[in-house]
Amino acid sequence: MKDPFSIKDLFSKHGSELDLELVWGTDHLNRPINVPEIQRPGLSLTGYFKGNTIKRIHLFGRAEIGYLRELKSKVRTERLKAVLSKQIPAVIVSRKLRPIKELLEICKLLKIPLLRSSFRSMQLLNQMTVILSDALAPTTSCHGTLVEAFGIGVLIQGGSSVGKSEAALGLIERGHRLITDDVVKIKKREGTYLEGTGPELTRHLIEIRGIGIINVAHLYGAICISEARNIDMIIKLEEWDDSHFYDRVGLEENYYDFLGIKVPYYMLPVKPGRDIVLLLETTVLNHRLKQMGYNSAKEFNVKLLDEISKRRKRTLETHMHS
Repeated sequence: MKDPFSIKDLFSKHGSELDLELVWGTDHLNRPINVPEIQRPGLSLTGYFKGNTIKRIHLFGRAEIGYLRELKSKVRTERLKAVLSKQIPAVIVSRKLRPIKELLEICKLLKIPLLRSSFRSMQLLNQMTVILSDALAPTTSCHGTLVEAFGIGVLIQGGSSVGKSEAALGLIERGHRLITDDVVKIKKREGTYLEGTGPELTRHLIEIRGIGIINVAHLYGAICISEARNIDMIIKLEEWDDSHFYDRVGLEENYYDFLGIKVPYYMLPVKPGRDIVLLLETTVLNHRLKQMGYNSAKEFNVKLLDEISKRRKRTLETHMHS
């Protein structure tokens, strides 16, 4: 399980990008950030608290600071105490505005880190939402090789020494792209799709038994690699088993669940004499046809049932006339 993303991570990794300056709270930067949304107090400062949440980073812009300055000190303190709580990860002030005294005092009281940025409120809000959405996205990892073939992200899985890397190398030789070999880091994006990447240490590298580790970018050029790719389908390579029944029509559709997202899943049996690279390409192209609404197996099944129905009808008519 990965460590929670904290204000310290935000400040150290993205402080320069967001032009963040720490005003107060050096000893309290380990507060975890649990949601990617940013909260602007807005109407909460007037006493209307519906919609206000204590789990988000609070962003004070020119409108909020300007409104607070028009209030009397006692009222400012009351409103800020009602809006802020110990559960808030941090408070950020935009436009490098000077935080008002009461805001700083309450942040110290509640031990909330106080930062400011030269960015305008909307610019800061948009960029932080993108950063936090990426940092807080659900993640997992798996063993396999991720490639891009015909614009489709294909996760190739299978047992040890079944030929995943060799199959990927064959696809690369035909002009397809390698994303990562051996370890695939999977991130759920926007709650609707999966993105696969590889560890930085093994980026662009692929291991071929008998040869060793090779750098695909050096051997085949930068056009044959990519940093990340959506995972659109999974193909599992399996040693051919004569006792196993393999689907010969393709009517059955299987899915594998990653982080709550169902991904189409195909199984390819491997044995000497089978051109596995050609079969991989064919599986990917057939998957693309299905996405476009054309399913060869279902069309064949409809024609077959129609032909059976016609033959039964002709047989029945023959019996009736005889």
